[in-house]
Amino acid sequence: MVIKKKKIWVGRSEEINFPELNLNKITAKIDTGAYSTALHCYDVYEMREGKEKILCFKVLDPSFSKYKNEEIHYRQFARKKIKNSSGENETRYIIKTKIEMGGKTILTDVSLADRGNMKFPVLIGRKLLAKGFLVDVSKTNLTKEK
Repeated sequence: MVIKKKKIWVGRSEEINFPELNLNKITAKIDTGAYSTALHCYDVYEMREGKEKILCFKVLDPSFSKYKNEEIHYRQFARKKIKNSSGENETRYIIKTKIEMGGKTILTDVSLADRGNMKFPVLIGRKLLAKGFLVDVSKTNLTKEK
């Protein structure tokens, strides 16, 4: 017997949380045209600790009210070529982290991008949406706690 899980409706933008990054109630753009999820970061660099590489970055930037000026360190990360919003390939760092949206917590890949010129600091793409979400582009914040 196959049990289908009920899908969660989301609007064209939603408030989400990144519990492992201590980042809560960040407004994300829901983008079915994008494949992956991206998070606005800056001051991104690699450092070495012995033989191990560590990725260091700050989430958001001082222009955002939720900015905390905390440097985050990740030991497991990758680099991948991704098409940016202009259709050009760029190499980005990818981390695996949890996202909370619509009462669900999902472990997913997130690319670290410069989204400083974008309206939303987070973009949620199809890869995450395929894990149980439906999009109603005529609405916003459908998952917001009432």
